[in-house]
Amino acid sequence: MMVKNTSFFKIVILTLILFAGYLPAYSQPQKVNQKYSAYLFAYFTGNQKNEEAIHFALSADGYHYRALNQDKPILNSAKISESGGVRDPHIVRGADGKTFYMVATDMVSDKGWDSNRAMVLLKSTDLVNWSSSVVNIQKRFKGNDSLMRVWAPQTIYDAAKGKYLIYWSMKHGLRGRDIIYYAYANAAFTDLEGEPKQLFFSPDKGSCIDGEIVNKDGLFYLFYKTEGANLGINIAISTKLTEGYKLQSVDVQQTKEPVEGSGVFKLNDGSGYILMYDVYASGRYQFTKSTDFKTFKVVDGEVSMNFHPRHGTVMPITTAEAQRLAAKWMSAEDVLLSATNPALKTINTKLDTAAKTLELAVRPGTSLKAFNPQFTTFPGIMVTPKTADLSKGPKIFTVTIKGKAPVKYKVSAVENHNPVLAGYYADPDILYAEKTGRFYLYPTSDGFTGWSGKYFKTFSSPDMVNWKDEGVIIDLPKDIKWAKRNAWAPCIVEKKINGAFKYFYYFTAAQKIGVAVADDPAGPFVDSGKPLIDAFPDGITGGQQIDPDVFSDPKTGKSYLYWGNGYMAGAELSDDMVSLKQGTTKVLKPGKDYREGTYVFYREGKYYFMWSEDDTRSPDYRVAYGVADSPLGEIIIPQNSIILKKDALKGIYGTGHNSVIQIPGTDEWYIVYHRFNYPKGITMGDAAGYNREVCIDRLYFNADGTIKQVIPTHTGIKPVSVKK
Repeated sequence: MMVKNTSFFKIVILTLILFAGYLPAYSQPQKVNQKYSAYLFAYFTGNQKNEEAIHFALSADGYHYRALNQDKPILNSAKISESGGVRDPHIVRGADGKTFYMVATDMVSDKGWDSNRAMVLLKSTDLVNWSSSVVNIQKRFKGNDSLMRVWAPQTIYDAAKGKYLIYWSMKHGLRGRDIIYYAYANAAFTDLEGEPKQLFFSPDKGSCIDGEIVNKDGLFYLFYKTEGANLGINIAISTKLTEGYKLQSVDVQQTKEPVEGSGVFKLNDGSGYILMYDVYASGRYQFTKSTDFKTFKVVDGEVSMNFHPRHGTVMPITTAEAQRLAAKWMSAEDVLLSATNPALKTINTKLDTAAKTLELAVRPGTSLKAFNPQFTTFPGIMVTPKTADLSKGPKIFTVTIKGKAPVKYKVSAVENHNPVLAGYYADPDILYAEKTGRFYLYPTSDGFTGWSGKYFKTFSSPDMVNWKDEGVIIDLPKDIKWAKRNAWAPCIVEKKINGAFKYFYYFTAAQKIGVAVADDPAGPFVDSGKPLIDAFPDGITGGQQIDPDVFSDPKTGKSYLYWGNGYMAGAELSDDMVSLKQGTTKVLKPGKDYREGTYVFYREGKYYFMWSEDDTRSPDYRVAYGVADSPLGEIIIPQNSIILKKDALKGIYGTGHNSVIQIPGTDEWYIVYHRFNYPKGITMGDAAGYNREVCIDRLYFNADGTIKQVIPTHTGIKPVSVKK
């Protein structure tokens, strides 16, 4: 059929175009074809009121993130919320490509997990300036008198209706369950248009929270967390946005630890999607990658952040948007602290904003002649030069951020051997293994809020300066049946039994002491299956069963275990090394200031007992010692018993919980200990007590056998060799 009268159709088309101009703005989504070049991460940081606020961070690749505004809130929670705090921010780009919408939980957790009834709606056209409104569900809609909480709202554009749909979880009544509901926002994005309706019907009728809907290949994928018996992330799928979700996958998280706050974003390079979630019990985030939402691969090794996020979301952004955010909330100092060269000890960078100096700490053996710090830059940011010869002193680097004046800094690099490990570790025990001819360090894995680490690592070295990460040797959730938390303060001993070397590893877990055995100093270690010590010694009613130390007496060949916090106990180990000899446990008396961290060694006929005093969160945490004539004998305290303490002039604080090693065949001794992270630790308050680092310095004796006071250093020691 041929159409001859084209004038009629032209009139109809023009009429439709004109009519379209009168439609509400948000019902006309423009097809946007923008080149996204960066990512914006919106998150909050913790459960304290001052941490329940919206923070922003930038990334150029979706894996490496830098906090904006020095990791301070970008909005005042008190001004935008009803409760005074906001959590779980979710950010999304509007259908027009240039308007942004953010929603958050209106809540202060100190008031209780069932204390909030509202959410916050925010809108922006530039990602910098935001308007906000509070929607209190209980006040806004009748029939919600029993409402207990309103959690984790999120937004998605409903193209079929030309509206923005907000979905969140709510719980009604003490015995109720968390259910995911939805409602549409009004055109101004300041209120909800209608009564909340149930979005998802859980097949097991269990509680569901933290929903995240992703539109992929014509299907709507609902990621959600189950509450109660199962604390994992499930996926339900539907062909319709607001109904028909059917369960597809259970427990897609790649950890056995409890998680929450799943967030999904598409990578700008088209290589797939990132599913990230808050592993809240361990104070960390996990990133996984997927192309099909069926299999998820952990990519944590590729991810870095200079902040600790809680339940947030990531949105791809353009070059212009990244420039705008950087100009508003990023400083030259932020850029200079972002160096990513693998040769750097990134936790030991020292920045002086007054003197305009930056000192980079490099690993042993690093060439500085043409050194590139590899500063992380974003659109609109430039650092010059890229490389410089730092071998003969500092050089000037210039940071230019679009819209701001260039800033010059003197940049230098120093090779210090303390700390000896790259990262946060504490409570180190050291061993020279005859089997391998190498040194081994066995520390607490640190850097977890409230000492909440759950795994142990070991590190090996040929010379006590260059250390190799041998990996995780015990993972409490996976390897230990009787304890799943608080992996602290291990120790180890090498024994030759029937011609074969055995390694007995004593460790703290959930304030109990266990033992695991291996044929190699780097493992694998097999747990005995039960705690070795889980009760107070007779006569002790306070303290903790922590901080084991194992000592083999060179005079008798007998082995002893020591432990305690607030008290010092010791006992002879049975020949099997995994049990105590009945009737040998003794409470020792090291002095009124004893706290924890016993270490025992033998030299020239005397048994030296070392321990830590004060609190590991204190700058004055220190090491003291005494001497005895036998492994369980009376401890004599010398007049100058404090042999390791802070040096404020060097910025060294919290020196304690040590071990000692003698170089085989010599009278050369070293002390291994932890200190506050340098240089940040002293500024961190109590958090310095779980952001510690391992150091090694020389240990010297006077002619009468007393120990000289140890000088804690940044330079550390020179490489050590063992004559064979």
